[in-house]
Amino acid sequence: MRYLLTTPLLLITLLACPALRAQTADPAPLVARALQAVGGKEKLLKIFRIQEIFHFGSTPEPAAGKKRSTRESILSMPDRWWLGSKERGDEPAKHDVRAWNLDLLVDPASKIEVLPDRADEGKKCFGLRISGSVTPEMSLYFDAETALLTRLDWRGDYYRFSDWQEHDGVRYAARTVIFKAKDDKPWFFHEVTKVERLAVLPEKLQQAPKP
Repeated sequence: MRYLLTTPLLLITLLACPALRAQTADPAPLVARALQAVGGKEKLLKIFRIQEIFHFGSTPEPAAGKKRSTRESILSMPDRWWLGSKERGDEPAKHDVRAWNLDLLVDPASKIEVLPDRADEGKKCFGLRISGSVTPEMSLYFDAETALLTRLDWRGDYYRFSDWQEHDGVRYAARTVIFKAKDDKPWFFHEVTKVERLAVLPEKLQQAPKP
């Protein structure tokens, strides 16, 4: 009798509370959609060279007298990033890249939960919360229509991704703007100008010890 009484109450509670309903949903179909949108799990970037241009500031163009910075890096998922021959060590930006290229979605250590849908810049988005493989937990939001990554909330900031490009069968967001969550003001503008998938690390980096 107790089961018969409490089960309808639980269903009513789930229907009335979108946040609770989202937390009990199976994330697997949404993860599959997100991976398929960029070309599939097998096409994710694992070892790659990347060229970037970026600047710090609150406007899309650098302040007067300032120039954008450029850099070329080699990355190997999940935790290596070289600027030239120097490894970046314990750098939070490594987790940003793992979110950007969806590597966190395929990490066996990731615990993934469904978040309530939300709107961002007029787009309806579905959300996934990731913990276990990253600390603190991350909230990723994907365009409900295209399933492409739109927004990342993490460590007091949120990131917006746009200008989707393709390289060797995988799609990636070429532009990122980072905002402070406390006041919604941008502070970093970033553009990926080139991506090159690598079969293996260059030999000199294969021998490099972890920092």
